[in-house]
Parts: sequence; C-alpha cells; structure tokens
Amino acid sequence: MEDAGSLLVIVDAANVVGSVPDGWWRDRRGAAERLRDHLAAQGVPGHAGPVEIVLVVEGAARGVEPVPGVRVAAAPGSGDDHMVALVAEAGDRPVLVVTADRELRRRVEELGADVAGPRTVRPAPRRPGTD
Repeated sequence: MEDAGSLLVIVDAANVVGSVPDGWWRDRRGAAERLRDHLAAQGVPGHAGPVEIVLVVEGAARGVEPVPGVRVAAAPGSGDDHMVALVAEAGDRPVLVVTADRELRRRVEELGADVAGPRTVRPAPRRPGTD
C-alpha cells in the first residue's frame, strides 16, 4: 500500500468494462487487462498527486496480473463485498470508488468514500472485431 495520505482509487473492473457494449463478454479477462493498461498509462483524470489504483476483478477476470501503477485485487467471492472491505480497511485515507452500481455506491458512501462513474476512467470504446 502507498502513503496513508495518498488517494486510494478502487475500480470496479466488471462494472467499468461492462459499461460499454464493445464485445467485452467474449474475453472478460482481456477486457480487464485492457482497462488495467489504460489505468496504468492514463491514471485517474483530475487527480494529480499521489494516487494508488486498485483494480478489483472477479469471475472470469481473475488471474489478471498487476502492472506498475495498478494493483490488481482478485475478489475471493463477491467483488462488491471485496471493494467494501477495501474501503473499510482504508480508515481515514481518502478513497474514490469507480462504479455505477447503485447498491455498491450506497455501501461505500456510508463508509466515507467518494464515488465516480465509469466514464471517469473508461478508455474510448473499441469497435467489436478490432484489437
């Protein structure tokens, strides 16, 4: 983990990837890897300074490896429950959760996290059949 004063950004990989119908369902792991690579290259727009990015993956996307700048956390069960646990573990550290999931938003906001939608970090849509 990074410095306790740095912003912790927790990205709901399934929700962000699923927010654009670009064929992600044919290769969930590959879609999560593309998101990871985009986050590593672009960071979180509007958030200069120290930022720790954690990409939470689940299901078929488990096994995505971390890269410099992006820690990957494979949820052992529910991705939402894992993200809530990460927010709870952050204590007083500033946290931003990136998701459009209404119930997850409610749960993490109750713990003091800020929330942003997928467009905050989502790469430009790919056209199906292009790689």
